[in-house]
Amino acid sequence: MPQNPSAPLSQEPGRSTPVLSEEVREALEEQRPVVALESTIIAHGLPRPRNLDVARELEELARKAGAVPATVAVLDGRAHVGLDGAQLERVAGDPDVRKLGHRDLAPALALGASGATTVSATAFLAARAGLSVFATGGLGGVHREWTQTQDESADLRLLARTGITVVCAGVKSILDVPATLQRLETLGVAVLGYGTEYFPGFYLSSSGERVDWTVRTPEDVAQVMRAGEQLGGPPAALIVANPVPEDEQLDPAVHDRVLAGALDACRRRGVTGQAVTPFLLEYLMRETGGASLEANLAAVRGNVRLAARIAVAAAGR
Repeated sequence: MPQNPSAPLSQEPGRSTPVLSEEVREALEEQRPVVALESTIIAHGLPRPRNLDVARELEELARKAGAVPATVAVLDGRAHVGLDGAQLERVAGDPDVRKLGHRDLAPALALGASGATTVSATAFLAARAGLSVFATGGLGGVHREWTQTQDESADLRLLARTGITVVCAGVKSILDVPATLQRLETLGVAVLGYGTEYFPGFYLSSSGERVDWTVRTPEDVAQVMRAGEQLGGPPAALIVANPVPEDEQLDPAVHDRVLAGALDACRRRGVTGQAVTPFLLEYLMRETGGASLEANLAAVRGNVRLAARIAVAAAGR
Protein backbone atom coordinates (compact mmCIF):
# COMPACT_ATOMS: atom_id res chain seq x y z
CA MET A 1 0.00 0.00 0.00
CA PRO A 2 1.41 3.44 -0.87
CA GLN A 3 1.96 5.91 1.91
CA ASN A 4 -0.55 8.73 2.49
CA PRO A 5 -0.91 10.24 -1.03
CA SER A 6 -2.25 13.62 0.06
CA ALA A 7 0.97 15.16 1.30
CA PRO A 8 3.55 17.17 -0.66
CA LEU A 9 6.99 15.61 -0.95
CA SER A 10 9.13 18.53 -2.06
CA GLN A 11 12.85 18.05 -1.61
CA GLU A 12 13.15 21.79 -0.89
CA PRO A 13 9.98 22.54 1.05
CA GLY A 14 8.76 25.88 2.29
CA ARG A 15 8.87 26.57 6.00
CA SER A 16 5.38 25.10 6.49
CA THR A 17 6.21 21.81 4.77
CA PRO A 18 8.12 19.12 6.69
CA VAL A 19 11.75 18.57 5.74
CA LEU A 20 12.28 14.90 4.93
CA SER A 21 15.54 13.18 5.72
CA GLU A 22 17.19 11.63 2.68
CA GLU A 23 16.42 8.14 4.00
CA VAL A 24 12.74 8.92 4.49
CA ARG A 25 12.40 10.75 1.18
CA GLU A 26 13.89 7.85 -0.76
CA ALA A 27 11.69 5.33 1.05
CA LEU A 28 8.54 7.30 0.28
CA GLU A 29 9.51 7.74 -3.37
CA GLU A 30 10.07 3.98 -3.65
CA GLN A 31 6.89 3.23 -1.65
CA ARG A 32 8.83 1.38 1.02
CA PRO A 33 7.47 1.17 4.58
CA VAL A 34 8.10 4.11 6.90
CA VAL A 35 7.11 4.52 10.56
CA ALA A 36 6.80 7.87 12.33
CA LEU A 37 8.19 8.16 15.87
CA GLU A 38 7.49 10.99 18.30
CA SER A 39 10.32 12.90 19.95
CA THR A 40 8.73 14.02 23.23
CA ILE A 41 9.72 10.78 24.92
CA ILE A 42 13.32 11.56 23.96
CA ALA A 43 13.44 15.19 25.07
CA HIS A 44 11.05 15.13 28.03
CA GLY A 45 10.18 11.57 28.96
CA LEU A 46 13.53 10.02 29.88
CA PRO A 47 16.62 11.00 31.87
CA ARG A 48 19.83 11.89 30.05
CA PRO A 49 21.86 10.19 28.65
CA ARG A 50 19.57 7.17 28.54
CA ASN A 51 17.12 9.06 26.34
CA LEU A 52 19.55 9.09 23.41
CA ASP A 53 20.24 5.38 23.77
CA VAL A 54 16.50 4.68 23.72
CA ALA A 55 15.97 6.93 20.70
CA ARG A 56 18.60 5.01 18.76
CA GLU A 57 17.21 1.70 19.98
CA LEU A 58 13.69 2.51 18.79
CA GLU A 59 14.93 3.49 15.34
CA GLU A 60 16.91 0.26 15.13
CA LEU A 61 13.86 -1.79 16.15
CA ALA A 62 11.92 -0.29 13.24
CA ARG A 63 14.72 -1.07 10.81
CA LYS A 64 15.04 -4.67 12.01
CA ALA A 65 11.31 -5.12 11.39
CA GLY A 66 11.72 -3.89 7.82
CA ALA A 67 10.66 -0.22 8.02
CA VAL A 68 12.46 3.11 7.84
CA PRO A 69 12.15 5.08 11.09
CA ALA A 70 11.12 8.73 10.86
CA THR A 71 11.58 10.52 14.17
CA VAL A 72 9.69 13.83 14.06
CA ALA A 73 10.82 17.13 15.62
CA VAL A 74 11.00 20.88 14.97
CA LEU A 75 14.48 22.39 14.77
CA ASP A 76 15.11 26.11 14.34
CA GLY A 77 11.64 26.70 13.00
CA ARG A 78 11.64 23.81 10.52
CA ALA A 79 9.60 20.65 10.94
CA HIS A 80 11.65 17.52 10.29
CA VAL A 81 10.35 14.04 9.49
CA GLY A 82 13.37 11.82 9.93
CA LEU A 83 16.44 12.97 11.87
CA ASP A 84 20.12 12.32 11.27
CA GLY A 85 22.46 11.35 14.09
CA ALA A 86 23.42 14.92 15.02
CA GLN A 87 19.79 16.07 15.05
CA LEU A 88 18.78 13.15 17.24
CA GLU A 89 21.59 14.02 19.65
CA ARG A 90 20.42 17.62 19.74
CA VAL A 91 16.84 16.68 20.63
CA ALA A 92 18.12 14.36 23.35
CA GLY A 93 20.72 16.72 24.79
CA ASP A 94 19.47 20.30 24.46
CA PRO A 95 17.57 21.34 27.63
CA ASP A 96 15.97 24.25 25.75
CA VAL A 97 14.06 21.98 23.35
CA ARG A 98 10.39 22.74 23.95
CA LYS A 99 7.42 20.39 24.06
CA LEU A 100 5.20 21.02 21.03
CA GLY A 101 1.62 19.96 20.52
CA HIS A 102 -0.25 20.55 17.28
CA ARG A 103 -1.39 24.02 18.40
CA ASP A 104 2.25 25.04 19.00
CA LEU A 105 3.51 24.25 15.51
CA ALA A 106 2.66 27.54 13.81
CA PRO A 107 4.29 29.70 16.53
CA ALA A 108 7.33 27.42 16.60
CA LEU A 109 7.80 27.61 12.83
CA ALA A 110 7.20 31.35 12.67
CA LEU A 111 9.49 32.19 15.59
CA GLY A 112 12.31 29.79 14.75
CA ALA A 113 11.87 27.64 17.84
CA SER A 114 13.01 24.06 18.40
CA GLY A 115 10.82 21.46 20.02
CA ALA A 116 10.00 17.81 20.48
CA THR A 117 6.62 16.75 19.11
CA THR A 118 3.81 15.19 21.12
CA VAL A 119 1.27 12.71 19.71
CA SER A 120 -0.89 15.42 18.14
CA ALA A 121 2.00 17.27 16.50
CA THR A 122 3.72 14.08 15.36
CA ALA A 123 0.54 12.65 13.83
CA PHE A 124 -0.17 15.90 12.00
CA LEU A 125 3.35 16.31 10.59
CA ALA A 126 3.72 12.63 9.71
CA ALA A 127 0.45 12.58 7.79
CA ARG A 128 1.36 15.84 6.04
CA ALA A 129 4.65 14.28 4.96
CA GLY A 130 2.87 11.26 3.50
CA LEU A 131 3.37 8.65 6.23
CA SER A 132 0.55 6.29 7.12
CA VAL A 133 1.79 4.59 10.32
CA PHE A 134 2.88 6.14 13.63
CA ALA A 135 4.14 4.42 16.80
CA THR A 136 3.89 5.96 20.26
CA GLY A 137 3.55 4.92 23.90
CA GLY A 138 0.16 6.00 25.17
CA LEU A 139 -2.34 8.53 23.88
CA GLY A 140 -3.71 11.48 25.76
CA GLY A 141 -7.40 11.47 26.54
CA VAL A 142 -10.16 12.67 28.82
CA HIS A 143 -8.89 13.54 32.29
CA ARG A 144 -10.51 12.39 35.49
CA GLU A 145 -13.06 14.83 36.91
CA TRP A 146 -13.63 16.16 33.40
CA THR A 147 -17.06 17.48 34.35
CA GLN A 148 -15.35 19.97 36.66
CA THR A 149 -12.14 20.70 34.76
CA GLN A 150 -13.14 20.26 31.08
CA ASP A 151 -9.60 18.91 30.63
CA GLU A 152 -9.18 16.82 27.51
CA SER A 153 -6.05 16.09 25.51
CA ALA A 154 -5.65 17.76 22.13
CA ASP A 155 -4.69 14.31 20.80
CA LEU A 156 -8.32 13.28 20.46
CA ARG A 157 -9.61 16.05 18.20
CA LEU A 158 -6.47 15.99 16.07
CA LEU A 159 -6.75 12.24 15.54
CA ALA A 160 -10.40 12.68 14.62
CA ARG A 161 -9.38 14.60 11.51
CA THR A 162 -6.02 13.04 10.61
CA GLY A 163 -5.80 9.93 8.45
CA ILE A 164 -3.01 7.94 10.07
CA THR A 165 -2.73 4.57 11.81
CA VAL A 166 -1.49 4.99 15.38
CA VAL A 167 -0.05 2.04 17.30
CA CYS A 168 -0.21 2.68 21.04
CA ALA A 169 -0.59 0.94 24.40
CA GLY A 170 -3.95 2.58 24.99
CA VAL A 171 -4.17 5.83 26.89
CA LYS A 172 -2.27 6.79 30.00
CA SER A 173 -3.83 5.06 33.00
CA ILE A 174 -3.93 8.33 34.95
CA LEU A 175 -6.81 9.34 32.65
CA ASP A 176 -10.51 8.46 32.57
CA VAL A 177 -10.31 5.46 30.25
CA PRO A 178 -14.07 4.78 29.79
CA ALA A 179 -14.70 8.47 29.05
CA THR A 180 -11.81 8.52 26.58
CA LEU A 181 -13.15 5.51 24.70
CA GLN A 182 -16.59 7.13 24.58
CA ARG A 183 -15.02 10.32 23.25
CA LEU A 184 -13.16 8.41 20.53
CA GLU A 185 -16.43 6.80 19.50
CA THR A 186 -18.17 10.18 19.36
CA LEU A 187 -15.34 11.57 17.23
CA GLY A 188 -15.51 8.63 14.81
CA VAL A 189 -12.05 7.25 15.59
CA ALA A 190 -11.95 3.45 15.17
CA VAL A 191 -10.13 1.38 17.81
CA LEU A 192 -8.70 -2.09 17.18
CA GLY A 193 -7.43 -4.31 19.97
CA TYR A 194 -4.31 -6.10 18.77
CA GLY A 195 -4.56 -9.70 19.95
CA THR A 196 -6.86 -8.63 22.77
CA GLU A 197 -10.53 -8.00 23.48
CA TYR A 198 -9.66 -5.42 26.13
CA PHE A 199 -8.31 -1.92 25.75
CA PRO A 200 -4.75 -1.77 27.12
CA GLY A 201 -4.00 0.27 30.23
CA PHE A 202 -0.64 1.77 29.19
CA TYR A 203 1.42 0.46 32.12
CA LEU A 204 -1.00 -2.50 32.33
CA SER A 205 -1.94 -5.10 29.75
CA SER A 206 -5.63 -4.38 30.28
CA SER A 207 -7.68 -1.43 31.46
CA GLY A 208 -10.66 -3.70 31.99
CA GLU A 209 -12.58 -1.91 29.20
CA ARG A 210 -13.59 -3.98 26.19
CA VAL A 211 -12.90 -3.05 22.57
CA ASP A 212 -15.37 -3.54 19.73
CA TRP A 213 -12.88 -5.01 17.27
CA THR A 214 -9.94 -7.38 17.62
CA VAL A 215 -7.26 -8.06 15.01
CA ARG A 216 -4.56 -10.73 15.18
CA THR A 217 -1.95 -9.91 12.55
CA PRO A 218 -0.32 -6.91 10.87
CA GLU A 219 -2.03 -8.04 7.68
CA ASP A 220 -5.41 -7.69 9.41
CA VAL A 221 -4.58 -4.09 10.26
CA ALA A 222 -3.42 -3.40 6.70
CA GLN A 223 -6.72 -4.76 5.41
CA VAL A 224 -8.62 -2.38 7.69
CA MET A 225 -6.46 0.49 6.44
CA ARG A 226 -7.22 -0.41 2.82
CA ALA A 227 -10.94 -0.72 3.51
CA GLY A 228 -10.94 2.71 5.13
CA GLU A 229 -9.21 4.24 2.12
CA GLN A 230 -11.67 2.61 -0.25
CA LEU A 231 -14.66 3.85 1.73
CA GLY A 232 -13.46 7.43 1.51
CA GLY A 233 -15.19 9.98 3.66
CA PRO A 234 -13.66 12.37 6.16
CA PRO A 235 -10.16 11.42 7.38
CA ALA A 236 -9.74 9.99 10.88
CA ALA A 237 -7.05 8.02 12.63
CA LEU A 238 -7.14 4.27 13.12
CA ILE A 239 -6.03 3.33 16.64
CA VAL A 240 -4.27 -0.02 17.06
CA ALA A 241 -4.23 -0.73 20.80
CA ASN A 242 -1.31 -3.04 21.50
CA PRO A 243 -1.00 -4.25 25.12
CA VAL A 244 2.32 -4.37 26.93
CA PRO A 245 3.20 -8.05 27.58
CA GLU A 246 1.90 -9.25 30.96
CA ASP A 247 5.39 -10.20 32.12
CA GLU A 248 6.59 -6.64 31.46
CA GLN A 249 3.63 -4.70 32.81
CA LEU A 250 3.66 -2.77 36.06
CA ASP A 251 2.34 -4.90 38.92
CA PRO A 252 -1.42 -4.10 38.92
CA ALA A 253 -1.66 -3.90 42.72
CA VAL A 254 1.30 -1.52 42.88
CA HIS A 255 -0.14 0.52 40.01
CA ASP A 256 -3.53 0.97 41.70
CA ARG A 257 -2.04 1.85 45.09
CA VAL A 258 0.49 4.36 43.75
CA LEU A 259 -1.98 5.94 41.33
CA ALA A 260 -4.45 6.51 44.17
CA GLY A 261 -1.69 8.25 46.13
CA ALA A 262 -0.71 10.30 43.10
CA LEU A 263 -4.26 11.52 42.51
CA ASP A 264 -4.63 12.42 46.18
CA ALA A 265 -1.35 14.34 46.14
CA CYS A 266 -2.42 16.16 43.01
CA ARG A 267 -5.64 17.33 44.67
CA ARG A 268 -3.93 18.34 47.91
CA ARG A 269 -1.30 20.41 46.12
CA GLY A 270 -3.79 22.06 43.80
CA VAL A 271 -2.08 20.89 40.60
CA THR A 272 -4.30 21.71 37.62
CA GLY A 273 -4.33 22.00 33.83
CA GLN A 274 -1.30 20.97 31.80
CA ALA A 275 0.71 20.38 34.99
CA VAL A 276 -1.44 17.39 36.00
CA THR A 277 -0.06 14.78 33.59
CA PRO A 278 3.68 15.39 34.21
CA PHE A 279 3.03 15.58 37.97
CA LEU A 280 1.24 12.22 38.03
CA LEU A 281 3.74 10.49 35.75
CA GLU A 282 6.67 11.75 37.81
CA TYR A 283 4.94 10.60 41.01
CA LEU A 284 4.38 7.11 39.59
CA MET A 285 7.97 6.82 38.43
CA ARG A 286 9.34 7.93 41.79
CA GLU A 287 7.02 5.84 43.96
CA THR A 288 7.45 2.67 41.88
CA GLY A 289 11.22 2.96 41.90
CA GLY A 290 11.32 3.41 38.14
CA ALA A 291 9.13 0.35 37.42
CA SER A 292 6.49 2.50 35.68
CA LEU A 293 9.16 3.88 33.34
CA GLU A 294 10.35 0.39 32.43
CA ALA A 295 6.76 -0.69 31.69
CA ASN A 296 6.36 2.42 29.54
CA LEU A 297 9.51 1.57 27.59
CA ALA A 298 8.43 -2.04 27.15
CA ALA A 299 5.17 -0.79 25.66
CA VAL A 300 6.93 1.65 23.33
CA ARG A 301 9.32 -1.03 22.07
CA GLY A 302 6.44 -3.37 21.31
CA ASN A 303 4.53 -0.62 19.56
CA VAL A 304 7.46 0.30 17.33
CA ARG A 305 7.98 -3.34 16.33
CA LEU A 306 4.28 -3.77 15.56
CA ALA A 307 4.00 -0.46 13.71
CA ALA A 308 6.92 -1.44 11.49
CA ARG A 309 5.31 -4.80 10.71
CA ILE A 310 2.05 -3.04 9.88
CA ALA A 311 3.86 -0.61 7.58
CA VAL A 312 5.52 -3.56 5.84
CA ALA A 313 2.16 -5.32 5.43
CA ALA A 314 0.51 -2.12 4.18
CA ALA A 315 3.30 -1.67 1.62
CA GLY A 316 2.65 -5.19 0.36
CA ARG A 317 6.17 -6.41 1.16
